[in-house]
Amino acid sequence: MDIKEIYALFQQHSTICTDSRKISNGAMFISLKGENFNGNKYALKAIQDGCSYAIIDEKEYDVHQNTILVNNTLKTLQDLATYHRSQLNIPIIGITGTNGKTTSKELVNAVLSSELSCYATKGNLNNHIGVPLSVLEINKKHKIAIIEMGANHQKEIEFLCTIAQPTYGVITNIGSAHLEGFGNLQGVIDTKNELYEFINHNKGHLFVNAEDELLLNLSNGISQITYGKTGEITGLVTDITPLLSVKYNNEIINSHLIGDFQFSNIMLAISIGKYFNVSTQNIKRSIENYIPTNNRSQLVKTKTNTLILDAYNANPSSMKAMINSFANQQYKNKLCILGDMLELGRESEKEHIDIIKLTNQLELDCIFVGEIFNSLTENGFKTRNELVKNIQENNIHKKTILLKGSRGIGLELLIEHL
Repeated sequence: MDIKEIYALFQQHSTICTDSRKISNGAMFISLKGENFNGNKYALKAIQDGCSYAIIDEKEYDVHQNTILVNNTLKTLQDLATYHRSQLNIPIIGITGTNGKTTSKELVNAVLSSELSCYATKGNLNNHIGVPLSVLEINKKHKIAIIEMGANHQKEIEFLCTIAQPTYGVITNIGSAHLEGFGNLQGVIDTKNELYEFINHNKGHLFVNAEDELLLNLSNGISQITYGKTGEITGLVTDITPLLSVKYNNEIINSHLIGDFQFSNIMLAISIGKYFNVSTQNIKRSIENYIPTNNRSQLVKTKTNTLILDAYNANPSSMKAMINSFANQQYKNKLCILGDMLELGRESEKEHIDIIKLTNQLELDCIFVGEIFNSLTENGFKTRNELVKNIQENNIHKKTILLKGSRGIGLELLIEHL
């Protein structure tokens, strides 16, 4: 069965499932495989539980009239999404970057959805599986879509662009992250730039941060709108404590975001909103109503402390931005609890030393968590559990505490102890 025939079946059912534990009645089940699982084993059960068809790539599981045997199920998923995209005649905004992808996507979605039927990537489904699944969720009611694209190795953004076919492009910023896969910072730059190259080749349009010299240089000669404190769409920061406020077009926008580095994310949402003719009042209302979730720059008040929880992920650029912003905020009794930054490869020790030096320069009280930080400083704890024990023995109270670290450190689990 070729991809057009499979697509004809998809049009009848229009829902894709890849997890046999989350079956949607009438959906098509695609049997993906990973290091520790084989979706082919669950194909028959998926049909029995209500799926209309199950796509498999191992012949031994072709035991039902509604199983469809293909050479490679992942490639079929990607080809199906690519074909679906070719049937859509709507603008698609591709967003990538080292930091701020998800927050920017959510802000832009909030703004556009105030006046348009907009689809946006759910959560952070932004890889070689998540992007095709996202594209396949776009339907005829949508007038515009936002697809988030992540990468941990070169040529990945280029590949995701061939699936999503973005007509507009955004790189939020470029910094050190996933260096194990990219090799070095230049590898990160080259990979993120694959989005700009795709947009340029296909005569699309960019939205570019006017304060980011690297992005301005990479985007030179490509159709674009610039935004920021300077550029074509401009604003300014009016307050950062406890939450970020921005002035745009004589309007004060009081966000629920923490940190002055979020200014560029807000200005991006404003610039895209204005480009697609969303009213200033709806832009303001949408940004003010957006509340971050999932351990991303959340303000959490406990019985004894105020927490700034930004523990979804961390890399050197996001860590430095948050630390600098925290140092500038007008709080008394500030404390940083910083966790290891993972997946930095050969640069790991240097990047962690740089963070320690920065906190010393800013004269911030800090507690460090994780094997890397612990090996480099005296005021560190090798594990989160060791820190919990210390907190229980030495009460921390009446402080404003920044919690920032990589997902694997799990700093959000400290909340109940603070």
